Amino acid sequence: MDYRENYKHWLEDDYFDEATREELRGIASDEKEIEERFYTELEFGTAGLRGVIGAGTNRMNIYTVRKATQGLANYILKVGGEKRGVAIAYDSRHMSPEFADVSALCLAANGIKAYVFESLRPTPELSYAVRKLGAIAGINITASHNPPEYNGYKVYWEDGAQITPPHDTGIMDEVKAVKDYSDTKTMDKEAAIAASLYQTIGADIDDPYIAELKKLVIHQDAIDAVGGELKIVYTPLHGTGNLPVRRVLKELGFANVYVVPEQELPNGDFPTVSYPNPEAAEAFELGLALAKKVDADLILATDPDADRLGVYVKDAQTGDYHSLTGNMSGCLIGDYIIGQKKELTGLPADGAFVKSIVSTNMADAIAKYYGIELIEVLTGFKFIGQKILEFEDTGKGTYLFGMEESYGCLPGTYARDKDAVAASMMLCEAAAYYKTKNMTLWDAMIQMYERYGYYKDEVTSITLKGMEGLEKIQEIMNNLRANAPKEIGGYQVTAVRDYKNDTITDTASGAVRPTGLPASNVLYYELTDDAWVCVRPSGTEPKVKFYFGIKGTSLDDADAKASDMKGAVSALVEGMM
Repeated sequence: MDYRENYKHWLEDDYFDEATREELRGIASDEKEIEERFYTELEFGTAGLRGVIGAGTNRMNIYTVRKATQGLANYILKVGGEKRGVAIAYDSRHMSPEFADVSALCLAANGIKAYVFESLRPTPELSYAVRKLGAIAGINITASHNPPEYNGYKVYWEDGAQITPPHDTGIMDEVKAVKDYSDTKTMDKEAAIAASLYQTIGADIDDPYIAELKKLVIHQDAIDAVGGELKIVYTPLHGTGNLPVRRVLKELGFANVYVVPEQELPNGDFPTVSYPNPEAAEAFELGLALAKKVDADLILATDPDADRLGVYVKDAQTGDYHSLTGNMSGCLIGDYIIGQKKELTGLPADGAFVKSIVSTNMADAIAKYYGIELIEVLTGFKFIGQKILEFEDTGKGTYLFGMEESYGCLPGTYARDKDAVAASMMLCEAAAYYKTKNMTLWDAMIQMYERYGYYKDEVTSITLKGMEGLEKIQEIMNNLRANAPKEIGGYQVTAVRDYKNDTITDTASGAVRPTGLPASNVLYYELTDDAWVCVRPSGTEPKVKFYFGIKGTSLDDADAKASDMKGAVSALVEGMM
């Protein structure tokens, strides 16, 4: 059916509820809107679903969610995992509780038990729950840091990581095979509970999850010594982090945690920000105001599903607060953990620091300094989770730390997704440790720059929505793939990595070798002087992202070089438009 026929079908078929049909009648005179909603199915990709909430095949609604869940259920039945059940969590977004129940009741109708959290929970706790319950899979209803009109549906497999091959393609195929929305199954909630196919979970997962986090603590002695002196401002940005972050900090002994009151309670409208992203400066405006009022040492912000952490730290010399990028905070936490483990117990011979390909080269320098292996994986924390599983399955490799530039890291193996609750805890512990050495976190950051080099990394992106946008993004990638630049911003291109074609081409010799990673539509340019540029379409938003990194000789030099590179990347983007 074309988009008009799809629209008419949804309008006239009484399978769809009256509220859905009423919404669709309201756009009857808007041809462009009808086309956008019905020209395609909301794609179930390798990360699941993500889209604008609303009626239509290309929107997040109870019908597209149920269709995705039916495909997942069919796959679980196919691999014989139905007896193990599925864990389900959700965040503070509009329709999140409803989508969680729709998913649970579809699974139940297929004879698969659903373990559903009693209220909103962080993404990393869902990852932990899958492992704790021995579930075959997990579903998380969240759109992370997207604007309020969005929601999403992430699928996890039994190891606690988001789905990777072969399960991702297997589930995608099963979802595509569900051709008719009316072929999906559901059942009454009370009947599902009576049949022991719907079980509510809460404290039985919360308590052991927090216990696992507390096992990661290296210097409880430092917390005991100065935890009562440190002042911490925290904002959950209207999301799921409020209770677990405050709980773990309190139980460890951090007595002065000030929560931004305007952003404390869950709210799917995210009324204090244009979008709830801890990478954005606006997310910290209220937190900075509170920090200056109470003279805080650091400010923490977690996104709605609490897998990403944004940070500001105080410079004791100037009184200013410095923003830490995800690369900076990740390296600060990773360097603290690895350095302290080496000092206290020594590091395993097969220890590894795992990072995504678009993360800072400072991670490489840290790994080299400590004599451990640096492993690169594709963008997406599931690939870090996959590497942990590989270590466990083969007995070769010991995971020490993993991070990606998008404000996410994991300091342990209890879960297999980035964890802003654990990151908040570890950063506060590091602050306490450095305070016992008469240092601030900013002092520790400067010490790292002096030791490893003044690395600076940024990302810029262009948003291209709708059908035309998808076509333009593909055109940009095709043009770059066919016409690789020889230099960018005055840096010579020394090698071109094409992850789609599994090639790394040395520009001087023309020699080609494989990337060693799965196929992905990503181009990476290795440049002189430890600089780099990477281009990839976002997997969750209608954007094409341009990442880059440089290495300076001082903060000022790094800032100047990064500014020049940003201009060069912008010129490259403009040339593609």
